[in-house]
Amino acid sequence: MPTRANIDIAAALAEAEGLYRERNPKSLGQHREACAAMPGGNTRSAIYVDPFPLTIVRGEGARLWDIDGHEYVDLLSEFTAGIFGHSHPAIREAIEAALDGGLNFGAHNATEARFAAAICARFPSIGLVRFTNSGTEANLMAVSAARAITGRPKILVFKGGYHGGVFYFRGHGSLLNAPFEFLLGQYNDLAAVEELVRPHRNELAAILIEPMQGTTGCIPADRSFLTGLRALANETGALLIFDEVMTSRLAPGGLQEAHGILPDLTTLGKYVGGGMSFGAFGGRADLMERFDPRRPDAFQHAGTFNNNLLTMNAGLVGLTGIYTPDRARALNAAGDRLRERLNTVARQHGLAMQFTGLGSMIAVHMTNRPIRSAEDAERGNAPLRDLFFSTWSRAAFGSPSAACSLYQSPSTKPTATSSPTPSKTSPKPAPPSLRAPAPADWRCPAIGLPPQYIRVVTHFENLGSKPDFRGYGSVSPNLAEQRLDSPWGPVRGTAG
Repeated sequence: MPTRANIDIAAALAEAEGLYRERNPKSLGQHREACAAMPGGNTRSAIYVDPFPLTIVRGEGARLWDIDGHEYVDLLSEFTAGIFGHSHPAIREAIEAALDGGLNFGAHNATEARFAAAICARFPSIGLVRFTNSGTEANLMAVSAARAITGRPKILVFKGGYHGGVFYFRGHGSLLNAPFEFLLGQYNDLAAVEELVRPHRNELAAILIEPMQGTTGCIPADRSFLTGLRALANETGALLIFDEVMTSRLAPGGLQEAHGILPDLTTLGKYVGGGMSFGAFGGRADLMERFDPRRPDAFQHAGTFNNNLLTMNAGLVGLTGIYTPDRARALNAAGDRLRERLNTVARQHGLAMQFTGLGSMIAVHMTNRPIRSAEDAERGNAPLRDLFFSTWSRAAFGSPSAACSLYQSPSTKPTATSSPTPSKTSPKPAPPSLRAPAPADWRCPAIGLPPQYIRVVTHFENLGSKPDFRGYGSVSPNLAEQRLDSPWGPVRGTAG
């Protein structure tokens, strides 16, 4: 008997959750076991999802496998830290060299200065740099330094901003935020920010901003807004800090290079460490020299693993040998083309849906209104967005609260464990009806998602059937030029 379509999104989401539970019993069991030793079975808030998270047991290239044996295309890219793919051969070689020679010496090593020099050469605002173990730590050090250097207490941050576990400004913020005096500004609204700062001009130590808010949904800052903040910092004597932990991937020298706007301090993390635990902060030499241990008044900055060989080796190889300036330009151009194609499909079908971001970072919002701030993003249809992710998540690994992220794709051949490429001559199934179960070989559950949205879903789903996804990295620079076909034929509105 044909299955009736769900009549509302809530019912469709309930069905999707039921299918999720049925499909992932081992992940559920692993979650219950983890709850006995960790609060909620979790040690990292950002990766928890209801009703329980998947347990991933293996990664190779651009693919992941969960404990129940399902294979996914990894579109999350470890929130940018995994841009090289899983176990890239050059990264493995660098790590193995560290294992052979020793991991931590409790002393200076021969790689750290080379890695630091590569970072200074790559990012235009960084004259000197110091290493940390995470982006959170890098932002904490940069903000603390700004307060100490200026002798002022207040920090201007922005609604929807995220700068690590103690700098969380989404929604109602976090009770665990660092105990600084924050001014909470409106992203992309310079007039409102100037009005907010006016009574505190002589107390403002720093302006901390992501040139594109990543976790909030890939919301770029207008160039005029960043220019205005640069001027505001100059006028008030505050330090402008660009958090480029994620956005540094979007141009060879980060968005500061792309916009031609130099901050006083920059924070880095994620992929810059080659996939290892990593963070860094750097900037103007006169500011960073306050950390020079040869000075009698030097700022103290310690950290057992700041210069560990795993990170130093992997980071140096990743930045100079894999994600080179040419590769960065090519990958981000591919991301721009893909985003435009997805938005073209949404516009042609009149959908309240759009894909935001810059370069190789993409987020989806269920609204056709302009998105320039966290408040704009929150006005989107969140249940429909969740349903969208539920629909394609059986083929791709991602997060409704974060950007989809494109990998760098080096020249490597498909591995023996890769899924076979579907035959071009095999018959294509008919489109799944919303009033009947999906065909067995179609990967999306029939949960009532309108067919116009399914057409966009198939753009993501079928990325996984392309040969370019079989090596280390899921999107080659020419992916956006390829035809993305749905299971039953070409998706209308896409470039051939």
